[in-house]
Formats: sequence, structure tokens, C-alpha cells
Amino acid sequence: MRVEPIGDKVVIKRIEADSKTAGGLVLPDAARDKPQQGRVLSVGDGVRLANGDRVPHQVREGDRVVFGRYAGAEVIVDNEEVLIMSESEILAVLD
Repeated sequence: MRVEPIGDKVVIKRIEADSKTAGGLVLPDAARDKPQQGRVLSVGDGVRLANGDRVPHQVREGDRVVFGRYAGAEVIVDNEEVLIMSESEILAVLD
């Protein structure tokens, strides 16, 4: 199923965190922090200005982005966890 966000919202799938430390220790799921990076799956129409015009998003589908630890709302779609957040909650786009 495709999730089509509304307005300035974007749908992001988290990129999985490493299961090992730099020293080679395997981390259990409970000890891992949720990753703060993800891929943009879909974007809304953009922000609507007071005069009715829309400002397009700065991010595009497929972009790898960084966001805050508590950004967005976690939603389960087709047994997969995705985040729906405002574009303003995205901190940076990675190459």
C-alpha cells in the first residue's frame, strides 16, 4: 500500500541501526537506539501559503535524511513501521 501524505508531511522509513559496536560487540535490540536516519518514501503537496499558493518540498522521494530523535509519528503500514512527519522536522539531506 502506498501512503500519500497531505500538505507539508513526508513519509520516511528508518534505516536500520548497526547491530555491532565499533569494537565488535553485538548489541541486543533493547540496547540499540532507534536510528535518526531514513529514506523518504513519499511527500505531500507542500505548504500552502496564505495567498493559496503552494511551496514545494525541498526533499524528494528516495532522499536519505536525518531527523530528530522524537520527530514524527510512528505508524504501521503493511506490517512495516514508517514515520510521518512535517518537512520542518527534517534536519538535513545526506548524499
